Amino acid sequence: MRRIIDKTKELEKRAMHSERLAFVGTLAGGLAHEIKNPLSTLNINLQLLMEDVQGMTGGNSKKAFAKIQALQKETQRLEEILNDFLRFAKGQKLELKDHDINEVLDEVVDFVTPEIKQKKILILKSYDADLPPCRIDSNLIKQAILNIIINAEQVMENGGELMIRTSRNKKFIQIDITDTGAGIPKNIIDKIFQVYFSTKKTGTGLGLPTTKRIIEEHKGTITVQSEEGKGTNFSIKLPVDLRIY
Repeated sequence: MRRIIDKTKELEKRAMHSERLAFVGTLAGGLAHEIKNPLSTLNINLQLLMEDVQGMTGGNSKKAFAKIQALQKETQRLEEILNDFLRFAKGQKLELKDHDINEVLDEVVDFVTPEIKQKKILILKSYDADLPPCRIDSNLIKQAILNIIINAEQVMENGGELMIRTSRNKKFIQIDITDTGAGIPKNIIDKIFQVYFSTKKTGTGLGLPTTKRIIEEHKGTITVQSEEGKGTNFSIKLPVDLRIY
């Protein structure tokens, strides 16, 4: 009887914690939206001001032009941070449908290929052709995969290879994304999924935490293995059918 009471209290505690997190998420999301609106107005007016300055002549116009450009760059960066935050903060209801994971991956690859090629990165694909349909929210999974690929792209400044592989493992479909970048130092590999942790000067520290959240919302798992000087592998496992969980 005592065990049942303790278990009930634990469940109640978790429920209260979840409610608090949901409330904080809603509050933070609303605040972000309130910031985003005037920021968009600021960006529009900077663009109009830029057009006015372009029609001017003289040394002062060049200085004004440079200052406006700097302001535009910072407002765009703030918008990116807010967008990343909103994607992470808002708990989205999954719109689940059966999808071919290989096709979902190809859509992401097609999207990034032009920029990837410019950076002399070769994309290698190894897909299991016999994968069963996977019940997922394709838009969210695409976002999760895109975040990993963007990270891989950024660590291969001098070119390299990006390998994307799919396979079947019992009840799960596995996606492996491997790069030949510099690798992740051992002292920070356990921190990469922490909110706001980033080794990049312009990083928001929300890309990989958002990816982890999306994968876990699909009852899946994401793990990382890395070796300095050789590269990094992200391994995602997604259940074929969420209805059995």
